Amino acid sequence: MDLRINSFDDYKRVYDYSVAEPENFWGSVADTFYWQKKWDKVLDWNFTEPNVKWFIGGKLNITENCLDRHLEKNADKTAMIWEPNDPEEHYRSFSYKELHFKVVQFANALKNNGAKKGDRICIYMPMVPELAIAVLACARIGAIHSVVFGGFSAQSIADRINDAQCNLVITADGGFRGSKDIPLKNIIDDAIVQCRSVNRIIVLTRTRTPVSMIKGRDVWWEDEIKKVETQGNPDCPAEPMDSEDPLFILYTSGSTGKPKGVVHTCGGYMVYTGYTFKTVFQYQPGEVHFCTADIGWITGHSYIVYGPLSQGATTLMFEGVPTWPDAGRFWDIVDKYKVNILYTAPTAIRSLMSFGEEPLQGKHLSSLTKLGSVGEPINEEAWHWYNEKIGKGKCPIVDTWWQTENSGILISPIAGITPTKPGYATLPLPGVQPCLVDEAGAELIGNGVSGNLCIKFPWPGIIRTTYGDHERCRLTYFSTYKNMYFTGDGCLRDEDGYYRITGRVDDVINVSGHRIGTAEVENAINMHADVVESAVVGYPHDIKGQGIYAYVILGTSTHDHDLTRRDILQTVARIIGAIAKPDKIQFVSGLPKTRSGKIMRRILRKIAEGDIANLGDTSTLLDPNVVEEIKQGAADL
Repeated sequence: MDLRINSFDDYKRVYDYSVAEPENFWGSVADTFYWQKKWDKVLDWNFTEPNVKWFIGGKLNITENCLDRHLEKNADKTAMIWEPNDPEEHYRSFSYKELHFKVVQFANALKNNGAKKGDRICIYMPMVPELAIAVLACARIGAIHSVVFGGFSAQSIADRINDAQCNLVITADGGFRGSKDIPLKNIIDDAIVQCRSVNRIIVLTRTRTPVSMIKGRDVWWEDEIKKVETQGNPDCPAEPMDSEDPLFILYTSGSTGKPKGVVHTCGGYMVYTGYTFKTVFQYQPGEVHFCTADIGWITGHSYIVYGPLSQGATTLMFEGVPTWPDAGRFWDIVDKYKVNILYTAPTAIRSLMSFGEEPLQGKHLSSLTKLGSVGEPINEEAWHWYNEKIGKGKCPIVDTWWQTENSGILISPIAGITPTKPGYATLPLPGVQPCLVDEAGAELIGNGVSGNLCIKFPWPGIIRTTYGDHERCRLTYFSTYKNMYFTGDGCLRDEDGYYRITGRVDDVINVSGHRIGTAEVENAINMHADVVESAVVGYPHDIKGQGIYAYVILGTSTHDHDLTRRDILQTVARIIGAIAKPDKIQFVSGLPKTRSGKIMRRILRKIAEGDIANLGDTSTLLDPNVVEEIKQGAADL
């Protein structure tokens, strides 16, 4: 069957086929990739254990699909463009041939340092080309990479290294991000004190910050490359990987305090990210794709590195931030490189909106043909601004919905094909079978309904396990509703069958498109010496989408509250990272609890949102009077 989608009728035809014959559909998609050995069976699955296997018996290496297979016809095509933080610094670009050479070179450097198939390697680097090279080099030799975002603290890194028992860390002396210098190696040094499994640290030179280099443990990236060069630049054949071998671990916040290591596997991840990149963005050869995410997050994994490169695209990575040295930086980059596809976050769009139209003066943006939004639902005001000011009313917007656990986009318009509605993720991609259920798990049939969003059939990029703790995977995603994957999101399906994500229904806050567990933030706040107890909720934030609101009980009554607030923020930044710092901290004498001791976060959420007329019944609380005190304190804050 012809799986090309050139019209909305094509979409409906292909979607119906993908649901009626999912194994034939995904087998046809997988056939467009290079396999060292073809699979014996497309799919085996159950959502009870859960146990999902795709392309069983298939052998491949994802880097052959991202690099080697393009060398015959497109060796000189630009694979990657890198725009540095400082606009005065020279950009770098790599053809497919050059990127292949760099990846092979560093893969051999990893092997020289004892890395082998199955090892877990932690990567904590700035947004420089070597980060993408390190990721691909790990995949080349069959090592499992665990990339940690450069804004996380030493404690967060130590937790992730210890959970995966990483034996090698790849970092840099430091990183640039806007006006800030981030001392990455020093942070790693602080983390490694707690990590007995690590025996080697490879350090890239970026900021020329003085760092401590321990003999026998720490080596410079550049020195290791020179050693490979003295060996005559040997080849590094791609390690044959089973389709279900782990490709990487990526840690995400959950509703408990400990981050969970989401595991994605080689075959299914490759097929899904490649297919969704090509389909959603309707990628055409020669187009320049600019995803503004950090490779420390799943969006960067899937739509800066693996998805675009698997399709022979030109991918652009940016080291800096959208507002430095001024709020026209994104638009300068678009014009400089004639960007065709721009994929960014609603947080960035809202932030750039707030600067008005001056940063857009003199910017052409005429190369843009498609716009994308990722990380959280985009509000209508931001959608219209993006459409009119950036797309000039001529670029379709794909408002994509997906999660770390999904590996790639699940519900989204297809650029130029799906009629769009502002604020709606619209329709599922071929092969994706969403459903809405009520609290009891009964499926809500038909349109004009809202409920909890589940998926009732696996797709190739579905999470396989949480590293080292499969039971946690089962409990988190597959135990709430029988025989369904539960996304944790609420959702509306309108009269046209279009999906609109309404937000998290569990104890997770979506801050600037990044999920942060309330329990994780509470644990960090509670580490502060003066804190007795805390409760954290999300509330609407003009720029971030959701902000973090903390209600905190202190141990004694005599405090400099402003100083204590700053101390708590510093504590959270030290334990998790600056991204998790509360936007508001309200000191309270007590929390609304049931007689069994459960904190009624529903009430706290309503107060944080300013919806105090709608708190519901508070008579069942242990001390209903505490609610009045909290309401008054919130009004004064």
